[in-house]
Amino acid sequence: MASKRDYYEVLGINRGASADEIRRAYRRLAKEYHPDVNKSEGAEDRFKEINEAYAVLSDEEKRASYDRFGHAGVEGIPTDFGFDFGFGDIFEQFFGAGMGGRRRRNAPRRGTDLGYDLTIDFEEAVFGAEKEIEFSRMEICTTCQGSGAEPGTTPVRCNTCNGTGEVRQVRQTLLGSMVNVTTCPDCRGRGEIISTPCNACKGRGLERRTVRKVIDVPPGVDDGTQIRFSGEGEPGVNGGPQGNLFVIIHVKPHRFFRRKENDIIIDLAINVAQAALGAKVTVPTVDGDAMLDIPAGTQTGKVFRMRGKGVPRLRSNGRGDQLVVISVEIPRSLKAEQRVLFEQLAESMGSEVKLQERSFLDRLKDLLGGLAD
Repeated sequence: MASKRDYYEVLGINRGASADEIRRAYRRLAKEYHPDVNKSEGAEDRFKEINEAYAVLSDEEKRASYDRFGHAGVEGIPTDFGFDFGFGDIFEQFFGAGMGGRRRRNAPRRGTDLGYDLTIDFEEAVFGAEKEIEFSRMEICTTCQGSGAEPGTTPVRCNTCNGTGEVRQVRQTLLGSMVNVTTCPDCRGRGEIISTPCNACKGRGLERRTVRKVIDVPPGVDDGTQIRFSGEGEPGVNGGPQGNLFVIIHVKPHRFFRRKENDIIIDLAINVAQAALGAKVTVPTVDGDAMLDIPAGTQTGKVFRMRGKGVPRLRSNGRGDQLVVISVEIPRSLKAEQRVLFEQLAESMGSEVKLQERSFLDRLKDLLGGLAD
């Protein structure tokens, strides 16, 4: 019969390894060689060897005996995880439900998160706002205080699962004791039997209520921004914490303003005289009207930047800018005196035309970084 390998060698650790190092080594190797994952020849034997090594080295008394006398020191001592700590328990502890383990049915669990869609005006997104919202959620029943039992009665511990909410069945396999865990059929995982359910909540311990809450929308939010309000979601299960409420922001389009990140863009049409001679014009901003100098010779597509007139930065200080995109408006009809003046202007400027290699839209895209799309 082949001699057994050194348990430290099996787990790939040194003899002075801490309990955490032993646990991490076992976790890594057990994942790699578990028969449900590794179908290669010899994986099953390797898995059994890994578990045997861990069963000894994870137990302080067994490890001390092994360190002193070697394999002889643990002969006759069970080196599997036995009835109470079978493989199912191992994978529950280390890997969770994804590797054959499971979470206890009556363990505390966080409540479900809720979502709420809130539509606000453009200016409210820029400067923030105080908004009242109304939504419904489950809350602890005020009649039974969450017990699910009619007042004057109390739930009793389930005899089938002894209050654990689950039923275990143990079977022996080549790998040792395997534990199959199912939800208790009598209490359905609660661990308690309610003989007289609460009339108000029908034994659920929860009742749906409408909640009104005033929330602060911070300055600088954008369409699609999510604001989290901790503990405003559904109640937790088995004493777990309450879920969260996520408010999803939707911003109404503005008649004049549009937004790119923290900058506000506005289109401004000026006449040919203002473009040619220059002018001081009034421009609307989210802070109110402001004056803008239009220099002589301004062309369609020119962009002027009004610094600090944009949107506040949501998670830092300062504000973006307002970008004013100029278009020169050509009159569709002229009065008689205007036509005379334009004819005189045309005569003085001549009839020569210039070819453009690139279109106006191409140049506008370059100027605005794609804002003209």
